[in-house]
Amino acid sequence: MPIAQSEQLFTIIKSLTKAEKRNFRLYVQRLQSNEDVLYVRLFDILDKIEEYDEEVVLEKMGDIPKSQFVNIKRHLYTQVLKSLRLIFENIESIKVREQIDFSHILYSKGLYLQAFKLLDRVKEMLPEGGHDLLRLEIIEFQKFIEERHITRSRKKSGKVQTLLIESENQEARVSNLILLSNLKIKIHGWYIETGHVRDEKDHFQLREYFESELRKVRTANLSVTEEIYLQQCYMWYYYIMLDFEKCHHHAELWVKAFDDNPSHMREDPVLYMRGLSYELTSLYSLRDYNRYVKALEKFEAFTISHEKFFDMTGQIISFLYLYTAKINRHFIEGSFEDGLKLVPEINRLIKKYGRFIDIHRIMVFNYKTAWLYLGSGNPGQSIEYLNKILNLQSAGHLRTDIQCYARLMHLMAHFELHHFNLLEHLVDSVGRFFSKMRDLNEVQMVLFQFFKNNLDVGKQQLNHNLHALKKDVLRLEKNPFEGRTFHHLDIVAWIDSRIEGKTVGEVILKRFES
Repeated sequence: MPIAQSEQLFTIIKSLTKAEKRNFRLYVQRLQSNEDVLYVRLFDILDKIEEYDEEVVLEKMGDIPKSQFVNIKRHLYTQVLKSLRLIFENIESIKVREQIDFSHILYSKGLYLQAFKLLDRVKEMLPEGGHDLLRLEIIEFQKFIEERHITRSRKKSGKVQTLLIESENQEARVSNLILLSNLKIKIHGWYIETGHVRDEKDHFQLREYFESELRKVRTANLSVTEEIYLQQCYMWYYYIMLDFEKCHHHAELWVKAFDDNPSHMREDPVLYMRGLSYELTSLYSLRDYNRYVKALEKFEAFTISHEKFFDMTGQIISFLYLYTAKINRHFIEGSFEDGLKLVPEINRLIKKYGRFIDIHRIMVFNYKTAWLYLGSGNPGQSIEYLNKILNLQSAGHLRTDIQCYARLMHLMAHFELHHFNLLEHLVDSVGRFFSKMRDLNEVQMVLFQFFKNNLDVGKQQLNHNLHALKKDVLRLEKNPFEGRTFHHLDIVAWIDSRIEGKTVGEVILKRFES
């Protein structure tokens, strides 16, 4: 029985829809004990409050010992999950798991032939190439029954032999699936720890590591799930390697595996949307506008046609990836002011899903919104969103690249506002922050030095220094290991906007239309 901490209990209750709350109350109506009355009261209290405060909750619960309160919370958590299981019983994996449980009950009652037949029927429920672990569990339980009892299977020619072959094939498939799953987690872990490759040494080490790990994996005659996992591994590898054309190719194959197997798409729409998102991410890095728009339209069409089937996780993933892609389209087009029209809806959805969204995701939205405002000629509003990133408490576990770029954009915004007295302090602060970073690149340092050296220069000298900065940045842009900076911050467009007296959006729009 799960043991819930107070925040976990509060969060799951706040995640319930009106229909799920109504179902819970109907579910517990049949319960009459004093303990049941207490946990229903606790449910109602937690449902009504906005922030969890244990002392307030205890006071509302009345005179009960703290030890009893712990048991009531645990009991409530379990009952909420049980009521939700009734609602989610049509999910394929839950449906199959229930039938496996029923087969165990039949076996324990001595009805092992019924248990065996039920397992046969359950196997037929599973889509081909999916739910490999559940399929293996079913086969192994059937072998267990065969080994301990005389079943009618032996009267059928080849029935037992077929079961043994099934077991061997499924065991090989699951073993390969585990290797692929481990590899995609390892390669993603490399990115979390190191980021994109920074130089030839990183490039060599990652290539050697990936190729050695890939040799352990079977890459032919794969199930649908194995194929998707393999494409995820390749996609992450090429993404870290900054080879976005190949990254897109493997994200496309990931999506195609779902397109060719609609039952998998219905079963795991979240993984399908992740594939669509990585297609868009790689095309954004390539600045391939035509393919980008086509992929975005496909994502939007999928969301419109399937959103009524999305669970909470599906709704959140759809929001995060789709709105990120919509903003990125405005960055490519230079239509920054049109992009700002998305901000109220983004803020509304962040408020709606805020309890369930990783702070990292919110930080990325704040960063992108700040760039929309800066690119639209509103540095003051940009600073407001950047301050949300700079003022984060305990941000050490969050992406340091976004934190670095946010500080550079912060300097840009104050520079545009001519806050030169304040900039002297801000430059020192950014310098201290950068001194703690291991992953700074040359582009970041060149831009930082520009601000450090141009706090008190005349207009003519500043214009000369901006041209010199642009020359340095364009030189660095040709270095493939420095290119990652330009995916986060269009420094060249900002420099041109200062030289030409235009907004960043106007500069990018002109570039886009030419």
